[in-house]
Amino acid sequence: MAKTSKKGVKNYTSPVFTRRMYYFLIPALAFFLIFWIYPVLQLFYYSVTDFNGINYDFDFVGMKNYARVLSNGTLTNSMKNTLIYAVMTVCISNIIGLAVAMILNTKIKMKGLFRTCAYFPALFSAIVVGFIWSYVYMPGAGMIANLITMVGGDGAAFNPLGNYKTALFAIAMVEIWKGFGTTMIIYLAGLQTVDESLLEAASIDGCTQWQQIKWVKLPLISSTITINVILSVISGLKAFDYSFIMTNGGPGKSTKTLMFQVYETAFTDQKMGRASAFSVLAFAFIILITVLMLLYMNKKEVEL
Repeated sequence: MAKTSKKGVKNYTSPVFTRRMYYFLIPALAFFLIFWIYPVLQLFYYSVTDFNGINYDFDFVGMKNYARVLSNGTLTNSMKNTLIYAVMTVCISNIIGLAVAMILNTKIKMKGLFRTCAYFPALFSAIVVGFIWSYVYMPGAGMIANLITMVGGDGAAFNPLGNYKTALFAIAMVEIWKGFGTTMIIYLAGLQTVDESLLEAASIDGCTQWQQIKWVKLPLISSTITINVILSVISGLKAFDYSFIMTNGGPGKSTKTLMFQVYETAFTDQKMGRASAFSVLAFAFIILITVLMLLYMNKKEVEL
């Protein structure tokens, strides 16, 4: 128990009380070790075996799985698709989210309703969103195809998910539609911390609205920009849901991302050992990109 002073106030700095506080960490640490550390270690172990996911009578194969992943071209293709997807989602969702946040941070009527509407898509699961947009993109009978037909175009020819040149962009737009509301909320929270007196001083000095945004607002929310960009990068590099739900990796290999390739190798080809090796390489790739982006964004924060 904590020691009590003469005035009846407990001394929470006593060594006994401090030591007992660490006991509360045990459940969280146990959960972390069982459900994160152990699976990761098991992943590294399976990556050097020929485990097929079913039969536990497997053999040690060393680095053969890594050699096959690096030599068969699937890693290069999936990395390229993942990077293109991540760049599109990061750039467009952050630009739209920041623009909408700045508009909704002004004194406009019913801004609470507009904020709710902007954030509403983020409340749906990826499965629901994927199925909805599959019908929106449907050639001939989909919503966009019907709009094209109404204005005199050929709605039946509209098939973005069936064209290998546009499929990746089409599923990226779905991710942007669903995710920009989250970035908007974070930007809105950052903008509301900007001191209004600074904006008034900039206005008195003759700064235009654009100059206030460029030289006052953006530098003051630089940490918010870093958070949003890093979260968007991680989300983009882990992309799997929409390529699985809407295109199943097609047409061809045009929407096969890193995570989709891991899934296909593990559960379609039933090569769990090779999929584990793929996961390790994907994990290293995501960590590398994230760290580089974090270093770059932190450097930009200092410059601002």
